[in-house]
Amino acid sequence: MKFLDEVKVFVKSGDGGNGCVAFRREKNVEFGGPNGADGGRGGNVRVLCVDGLNTLIDFRYSQHFKAGRGRHGAGNDCTGAKGGDAVLKVPAGTQVLDQDKATVIADMTRSGQCVVVARGGDGGYGNAHYKSATNRAPRRADPGWPGEERWLWLRLKLIADAGVVGLPNAGKSTFLAAVSRARPKIADYPFTTLHPNLGVALVDGEELVIADIPGLIEGANAGTGLGIRFLGHVERCPVLLHLVDGTAEDVAGAYDTVRRELDAYGAGLDGKPEIVALNKCDAMRREDAAEKRAALAKASGRDVAVISAVAGTGVTGVLRALLAVVRQVRAQARDSEDALAP
Repeated sequence: MKFLDEVKVFVKSGDGGNGCVAFRREKNVEFGGPNGADGGRGGNVRVLCVDGLNTLIDFRYSQHFKAGRGRHGAGNDCTGAKGGDAVLKVPAGTQVLDQDKATVIADMTRSGQCVVVARGGDGGYGNAHYKSATNRAPRRADPGWPGEERWLWLRLKLIADAGVVGLPNAGKSTFLAAVSRARPKIADYPFTTLHPNLGVALVDGEELVIADIPGLIEGANAGTGLGIRFLGHVERCPVLLHLVDGTAEDVAGAYDTVRRELDAYGAGLDGKPEIVALNKCDAMRREDAAEKRAALAKASGRDVAVISAVAGTGVTGVLRALLAVVRQVRAQARDSEDALAP
């Protein structure tokens, strides 16, 4: 399945049905009176968050969604039926944006969440609605109100517990493949990863969802390489894992390059908890690993883990460090929910 994280769609709710002008005509009923009913309401356009999806690829070739029109009213006080709704099924983490791509209409974060993005038009009144003591035989009926129509943007931001960032060929995809059953493409050239990947790691009996995004290079915030568009997929992550290629000449410079791009992107990424790891220790001498670890620790101001995703060295310790931060964030979220509960 191909990955698609941003699409533009057109939605139109249904028009309301027209009201009806009718009179009761029945044998031996001298004054039947008006019995024209109202038209039905037009259908709504709804966005529904469902399980089992992790991409917006279903909207690649289907961008127009129109709800059904309400049925017209009829005689004998038969009100028109409501038009059918149009439902857009999206994965968890999808944001619904207005046409300006800045106004957030809804943020679909949990399965079952539903939001109406275009309401159907009201049905028109039939002549039975207008009967009164002074107007016994009204001949007025109203047309239905038109529905709403608008262009919307759907933008997917994956929901994960930890996000993996780093330069191209830092070993991010290898790390994901080593700790989970995900099978991202792995090769010895830059930008092997062209779209985000998700994997579920099992740590001390708990599941940890990890997101791997394409590598960042200097100037990514200005569009160099694949740019920073995929950083949106780690915005929701409570913690970041910053992998640095230990075989690089300047590990401190590699770290600073990625940090500058994170700071330029903003959206809270610059303040997220971060675990820094020096990868590919299996390809270095012990003395070189110690020297580069010290340089990286000085540049980042943090403790640095030395790991090898291929050999599995130090991987469990990194996963436990990530899980500790995730547990803390989860506990804070539960405390907040308890405080808001009545």
